[in-house]
Amino acid sequence: MIELRETGELRDPILIAAFEGWNDAGESASAVIEHLATVWEAQVVAAVDPEDYYDFQVNRPQIVTVDGRRSIRWPTTRILLARNTPMGRDVILVMGIEPSVRWRSFASDILGYATHQGVQMIVVLGALLADVPHTRPIPVSVSTDDPVLLDSSEDIEQSTYEGPTGIVGVITDEARQLDVPTLSCWAAVPHYAGGAPSPKASHALLGQVEELLDCVIDDTVLAEAARAWERGVDELASTDEEIADYVRQLEEAQDTAELPEASGDAIAREFERYLRRRDDGGSTG
Repeated sequence: MIELRETGELRDPILIAAFEGWNDAGESASAVIEHLATVWEAQVVAAVDPEDYYDFQVNRPQIVTVDGRRSIRWPTTRILLARNTPMGRDVILVMGIEPSVRWRSFASDILGYATHQGVQMIVVLGALLADVPHTRPIPVSVSTDDPVLLDSSEDIEQSTYEGPTGIVGVITDEARQLDVPTLSCWAAVPHYAGGAPSPKASHALLGQVEELLDCVIDDTVLAEAARAWERGVDELASTDEEIADYVRQLEEAQDTAELPEASGDAIAREFERYLRRRDDGGSTG
């Protein structure tokens, strides 16, 4: 870990992380971290030494020109600090590329930094390709192994997944061993429209982050991009009868599977979100 800037004492900090790669269908999760870094004016305070964790033949460095000077930009994971948040607490943002090697050491580095800074909770974001229609709200699942977090909301489920995992799973496991409460939020991206970017999925993840942090986050850019993305996929479906039929099948399956009370809960959450934005005077950082 390379510390680039002194942070001083943080205010009740939490950490939100996402990584490009296997965990990030449509680059949906990493786009949320980039969005938060922008709207909260986050500053880079540390970075992972890329020499320790990345295969440069897989994630190649790039030659860039900045202020007329050419240099090499190495693939890495950066840690940013956001103090300009609506919650009155500091947020550490972790954004980067899933490492190529030494995942346990990588996770230990991230968690070591987090615990040193006094992080109270970790939220990891991910996205996966799924059989869901682009015309419906993007499903976002929230899970944890922490009993206190499980009791805090009916929308948080017990983690039950078994199977291959990515770096977010390794970080979650490391956090569990250190008794740091951790939430996992995953968006389901329509697989027939899963290319990057996927702003509707990013917007859905951002909405979930709002719910978890009980705050209003400026979503203007992502909301507009999500609407444009949906119109683009609509146009694609209108010119391809097979895709159009498939979308209708997915819509029917989802509508049949959803219970009326579940739909009511979704409407209630959207209404509460609207009221928060209205009381806040519109979209704010």
